[in-house]
Amino acid sequence: MKLYEKTLTQKRVFTGHLINVRQDVVELPDGREAGREVIEHPGGVCVAAQLDSGEFIVVDQYRYGVKAQSTEFPAGKLELNEDPEQAILRELEEETGYITHHLVPMGYLDPSPAYLSERIYLYYADHLEYKGQHLDEGELLNVRHESLTALHQQILENTLHDAKTIALVLKVKALLSQ
Repeated sequence: MKLYEKTLTQKRVFTGHLINVRQDVVELPDGREAGREVIEHPGGVCVAAQLDSGEFIVVDQYRYGVKAQSTEFPAGKLELNEDPEQAILRELEEETGYITHHLVPMGYLDPSPAYLSERIYLYYADHLEYKGQHLDEGELLNVRHESLTALHQQILENTLHDAKTIALVLKVKALLSQ
């Protein structure tokens, strides 16, 4: 059986600054109809940026959705029709002050594909050069450096919770061990 759902109708029920929400009716592979709720998000980017010291740049910021401070690799939202590579170069410089002369695509992840359209593009960067941080208005974060070993240990201890950072730590660990 081909696993595909044909969209029959779509109805936007919320339009926000960051997300939109819609209710769809789909036709299932067996011909029955079912309802779907979808959170539309433009997608994002995330980078594991390695300094010459071997450490990686991380940012700590408060995440309102989970009401907690989160340690993450630098990341950001894609603008409409923005190229992910251009977006990550912009976000890296804005959040950390660094630019890179070497960017390696590491694939993408779909954080919660059952109801969320967001796709996050992952990158590894080295050969960094400091130019100066310039955060977006209202963006508050702390920039720190961590070893890949320490980040991996935090994943194992369940003290690092950000899904995109967890995925990228594991991907970069595999890349660098080759």
